[in-house]
Amino acid sequence: MSAISLQGIVKRFGETEVCRDISLDIAKGEFMTLLGSSGCGKTTTLNMIAGLEHPTSGDILMDGARVNDLAPIARGIAMVFQNYALYPHMTVADNIGFSLRLKGMPRDEIARKVQPVAAALELSHVLGRFPAQLSGGQQQRVAIGRAIVREPKVFLFDEPFSNLDAALRLRMRGEVKELHGRLGVTSVFVTHDQEEAMSISDRIAVMRQGVIEQVGTPEEIYARPATTYVATFIGSPQVDVLAVERGSEGVRLGQVDIPLGEAARAALRRHDGAVDLAIRPEHVRLGDTGIASTVRLSQPIGYATIVTVDAPGGGMISVRVPGLVKLVPGEAVHMHLDPEQIMLFDRASGRRLATDPLVPEG
Repeated sequence: MSAISLQGIVKRFGETEVCRDISLDIAKGEFMTLLGSSGCGKTTTLNMIAGLEHPTSGDILMDGARVNDLAPIARGIAMVFQNYALYPHMTVADNIGFSLRLKGMPRDEIARKVQPVAAALELSHVLGRFPAQLSGGQQQRVAIGRAIVREPKVFLFDEPFSNLDAALRLRMRGEVKELHGRLGVTSVFVTHDQEEAMSISDRIAVMRQGVIEQVGTPEEIYARPATTYVATFIGSPQVDVLAVERGSEGVRLGQVDIPLGEAARAALRRHDGAVDLAIRPEHVRLGDTGIASTVRLSQPIGYATIVTVDAPGGGMISVRVPGLVKLVPGEAVHMHLDPEQIMLFDRASGRRLATDPLVPEG
């Protein structure tokens, strides 16, 4: 295993700055995910760790040693790509063991190393098949097996599940998480899927436009987002952000006073600028009392129903109601916003005010 440290990394392609002052420490054995939308610089950052791209400035350290000038093969990394990149003319066994063959390892020794890897990935019964004879999930496991057999110090994953259907993606997430638990190898995973990142990571680095917006555990990122961008990127359905004014009980949404928790009230008193209120759908409750509103849309998703209602003063608020409920557009309802879960953000900078909403249960 290797610890990885990115120190002030900048990457430019011509005049275009893709990564700007990226600094990140990844502990030995940690599973770190780089999360962000397309073009945020996450794959470029991964490629620089791998040695496939060179930073314009800044340093990459592995176990305290600078590796900027080391070739990929000398860094002790193994990479799993979005494209499986399997050799179509080779069997599963030959694909998994190919890197060992390049090292000149005897065939019987290669076979001894391939067998336990194939067994761990449930590929033993297809070792004699060719890639075209495999399902998408099996092909992805072959690509992972090819990385494992090298016994690397670091695993790098570049959106490895993006070509899989939803059910298979879910299964592969679990398999990779279990695999990391068994091997304990330092891993860096790139994805644009926030649910994927939340489910498998020890920590997440949320990236936007070439910079890291926030680094934290999935729980920290979810409950205490540093910016409105992070807040809206994490969670499904996403958080609702609404412009508010200061009111007698905390803030006012339209003509309605919205009570705040003690920490949020204290933060608001310390802040001079305009603020926005953010609330997640699971922290809004429908009932017989509360803020009068009207249903805009009702979307049953099985275990819950996502109900979108009008917000006072304009805009909309989503409510995640447990189970299946029948509400029709135009129906009158009342809603209650949990004061302890309301987040406040500075409108100008997008930074969260120094409050600490409770980490949600379940």
